[in-house]
Amino acid sequence: MEQFSGKVWVLGDDIDTDIIIPTEYLALETIEDMKLFGFRPLRPELASQIGAGDIIVAGKNFGCGSSREQAPEIIKALGIACVVARSFARIFFRNSINNGLLLIEQPDLYGDIKEGDTITVTVNQSISYRGKQYPITSLPENLVEIIKAGGLVKAMRKRNGLE
Repeated sequence: MEQFSGKVWVLGDDIDTDIIIPTEYLALETIEDMKLFGFRPLRPELASQIGAGDIIVAGKNFGCGSSREQAPEIIKALGIACVVARSFARIFFRNSINNGLLLIEQPDLYGDIKEGDTITVTVNQSISYRGKQYPITSLPENLVEIIKAGGLVKAMRKRNGLE
């Protein structure tokens, strides 16, 4: 079972895709250019503070708003290992899977977590935080395959012997 640990950034409820990447930055040429402006309306400094392998923990309805695919791409480009939230907007959830970003629904962790602390995720099993285990629902194997491959296109290329 895959396991990883990361520093936590705590965000609130209803983090919409316009907070993740504001509309005015969608005209930039690449995701690498756009990622510098991730979460700017909420916390202008956040994108520059996030490190590779960090984890976002949020409240309910993460990724609501428009269905822009750049939102999960920005989160992934920032180096976020996964997003744990009480709930996700459904289209954002699938866009994230298709872009190789792991999302985990867990209703209780958000109320207990402190920003800057470290959590350990055991994929499809649990999250460990301060000696407590928070159970998580298993993702179907086909979705895990997509995430591990780095996204839907890469998973299909691999499955069809093109990579």
